[in-house]
Amino acid sequence: MNLTELLASELEREAARSRRALQEMPEDKQDWKPHEKSMAFGYLSELVATMPSWIALGINRDELDLNPPGGSNIKRPTLNTRADYLAAHEKAVQEAQAALKNVTEDHLMKPWRLLVAGKVVSETPRHEMLRDAINHLAHHRGQMTVYLRLLGSKVPAIYGPSADDRSFG
Repeated sequence: MNLTELLASELEREAARSRRALQEMPEDKQDWKPHEKSMAFGYLSELVATMPSWIALGINRDELDLNPPGGSNIKRPTLNTRADYLAAHEKAVQEAQAALKNVTEDHLMKPWRLLVAGKVVSETPRHEMLRDAINHLAHHRGQMTVYLRLLGSKVPAIYGPSADDRSFG
């Protein structure tokens, strides 16, 4: 199994786990926060839904500036319903799968840079950035499951059973 196949396999597993969490989100709590310093539930759910697209971004672009001169050219989707979040997730996963299908091992070894206002804050081999994106997705999905619990929604099995879902995820 090569690096591309490993990344595709990991994406597939994590996408299914994220899909289960998104299926449990209440539709009327987008502005809810467990604490004033926390992000809103809708924004957190948007991250979980759309983060797989970071894989395509990491493959197709050599860098990303989080605060570029003139502002960002990345458009965030408008998501209102559970169906919107799930559709955005499916689109992001499909974009990632397509990018992984067409990438070479050599390309995955090339450097990728993260910038803020034109300054490099991180430069790593592209495959490391992709793994970090998948790990970052797991982090935000973990936050989302805490929000689900606090909102009284079911917490799906992710890596093992939950109090609400006895399957093994």
